[in-house]
Amino acid sequence: MSIIKSFDKLKEELVKKSVRKKVAVVWAADDSTQQAVAQTLSDGFVEAVFVGYVRELQELPLLLPHLDHITFIDAATPDEAAEIAVSLVREGKADVLMKGLINTDNLLRAVLNKETGILTRGNVLTHISVAQLPAYDKLLLFSDAAVIPYPTHEQRIKQVEYAAAMVRSLGIDEPRISLIHCSEKVNEKHFPHTAGYKEIAAMGQAGSFGRCIVDGPLDVKVSCCRESMVTKGISSPIDGQADVLIFPDIEAGNTFYKTITLFAGAQTAGVLQGPNAPVVLPSRSDSTMSKYNSLAVAVMSLTH
Repeated sequence: MSIIKSFDKLKEELVKKSVRKKVAVVWAADDSTQQAVAQTLSDGFVEAVFVGYVRELQELPLLLPHLDHITFIDAATPDEAAEIAVSLVREGKADVLMKGLINTDNLLRAVLNKETGILTRGNVLTHISVAQLPAYDKLLLFSDAAVIPYPTHEQRIKQVEYAAAMVRSLGIDEPRISLIHCSEKVNEKHFPHTAGYKEIAAMGQAGSFGRCIVDGPLDVKVSCCRESMVTKGISSPIDGQADVLIFPDIEAGNTFYKTITLFAGAQTAGVLQGPNAPVVLPSRSDSTMSKYNSLAVAVMSLTH
């Protein structure tokens, strides 16, 4: 497989594979979720299991051409739909979980339930965003913009592990992962998290995350611009070509996400990693295209 550098190329590769993954969609009562899933059905890489809001969905014109690849499961409420959808994943009857019109906290409560949820002990729930930026020549992943407020050292290690695997699903054999800070110097007194960056970089060099390059602390510009790196006299194996940015906290990650979408025209996707299956957890403001891209990223992460 060639390297996937855009969402259009991602779609092209999924269509070429002609493999459908089963997506459990929780309470798809909103237009953008319905449209995104319908498009993935049309493109041939999804089997949809709609849980809840069944009567309305069964009569929806845009779904009628795809009934051979759709299953409907009734549920009285969004919360019940979440419990059923999570159980489908836990039992191996669905490959991906997708949020529809349900409160994020309610869906995560079902995902994280210690008895019936899908987060295996030892794993970490984290969010990985994928961005296509006009000024960058490939897709850029970053974590965490949505879930972990202040990652511990152990959580950050997991973020690197999950991100490396996702980048490989895009055809990049040796991901370049940059550990982000406001400068290139460890400052244990004011920014204690930077003290762990060198250990994580050493783990990368030792092969703990498979074949990959991990370095930090580095700022965003140096991570993604070789000219900036050379100008500042910084030597790093990232070489200004980062595939992944690991942000120090949710404030930095979320601000980056909002900035690139508002001011830079970025297209985005987002998937939760850590549970037994990818979880597509769009925000209320996400477009149909963003939800489609998120489903595509989730499916590709399972077909590599």
